[in-house]
Amino acid sequence: MYTIDQEQPLNYRDGARIQPCDGTHREEVHEPATGRVIGKCLFSGEEEVDRAVQNAHAAFKMWSQKSGLERGRTLLQAARIIQVSTSNCPEDPLRTPEGNRWGCVSGSVPGTTLSRLPAGNQPRPWLVVKNGLRLLRGNAMVFKPSPCTPISAVMLSEIYSQAGVPRGLFNVVQGGAATGQFLCQNPSVAKVSFTGSVSTGMKIMAMASHGVKPVTLELGGKSPLIIFSDCILENAVKGALMANFLTQGEVCSNGTRVFVQRDILHAFTEEVVIQTQKIKIGDPLLHDTRMGALINQPHLKKVLSFVTQAKEQGAEVLCGGEAYVPDDPKLSSGFYMSPCVLGNCGDNMTCVKEEIFGPVMSILPFDTEEEALGRANSTCFGLAGGVFTRDLQRAHRVVAGLQAGTCFINNYNVIPVELPFGGYKMSGFGRENGTAAIAYYSQLKTVYVEMGNVESVF
Repeated sequence: MYTIDQEQPLNYRDGARIQPCDGTHREEVHEPATGRVIGKCLFSGEEEVDRAVQNAHAAFKMWSQKSGLERGRTLLQAARIIQVSTSNCPEDPLRTPEGNRWGCVSGSVPGTTLSRLPAGNQPRPWLVVKNGLRLLRGNAMVFKPSPCTPISAVMLSEIYSQAGVPRGLFNVVQGGAATGQFLCQNPSVAKVSFTGSVSTGMKIMAMASHGVKPVTLELGGKSPLIIFSDCILENAVKGALMANFLTQGEVCSNGTRVFVQRDILHAFTEEVVIQTQKIKIGDPLLHDTRMGALINQPHLKKVLSFVTQAKEQGAEVLCGGEAYVPDDPKLSSGFYMSPCVLGNCGDNMTCVKEEIFGPVMSILPFDTEEEALGRANSTCFGLAGGVFTRDLQRAHRVVAGLQAGTCFINNYNVIPVELPFGGYKMSGFGRENGTAAIAYYSQLKTVYVEMGNVESVF
């Protein structure tokens, strides 16, 4: 087990780690795998946020004047530093206690100064994939991580500095809701990007509206996965596992409403339960581990309460759904649970209607394509959806009818950085990744040049 003890400041401004100039509130930072406290995070006040924003503005003036090629070279150097630094990790060179894998993207369009407020799941890959894209377009950033995962962001800030970005280009302010509010309301912030819950997204949208600031919101999901009887059953089972248990179920796009055509309901359910029970839970840094700990103790309790409520409403727990203690004594206080499959579910059950954000799969039978599509769309969310069938005409017909921004055919949760990602309805708006994201992190300017004489009607 590779762990860290965090004693250094977790804010980053003007090219260095610093303590907030006005911080008063501290919160403990827990390591999910062991449950132990690895440090304390000092939250940033309004003055610290303003200093970070002004610092980013100064860096923006230099960075935005560089060519896309120059910016790309600098960020590629950051990618090389990441590769070297992660190779020293004791067990898996591409993993850390906070997340999974690093990546890099490239492109160029000049931009502005913006703030980014991410969720706590998968902090490292989202940090690089999403923030690298914004920086490459010429933006400067002030980044507020989730209080549950404060460390990766400041580590990335140091790497950007080593790579040669201007001081202040990527600043980090730690904090909770108040810190995020200071960022959204700061008049010098030109754009706000947020990943998280619908309720928080609505508040951020309202705050940004007072400054007429554009926002990109990636919010919750309760995505459908429709499995037809003509599917390749083995692939459908694998897809359902990927749609529900990836990253302990803490993935906003997860297909947690699994609609199964009645002809194969028994065979599918039986095999899903068998494969779910085989999932190895434990140390996330070991190669054979397939599921780690949830983000914190309160969230673990919340997910377990959904399972309890599902049973009370008539669902059947086919496997899992309990707190789990790994064999390794060092992990005994970690935030683990066994992956859960629920049968006998109905569309009006809480476990089917609300986002759980944990390893809980709900199986629902259906008879016809029309029925499945109607029930799949009967939700306020619209982030993702999927279908398993050998009939590609039906597959394309169904995904065309799904009210969801990201759809999968005969696979699930495969999201290359080249493809745009985002949702419909209350799952937010705007797109991350791919060329589609250019429009959301740059400003279009129209210039008309007259080379001849002016023709006037006057």
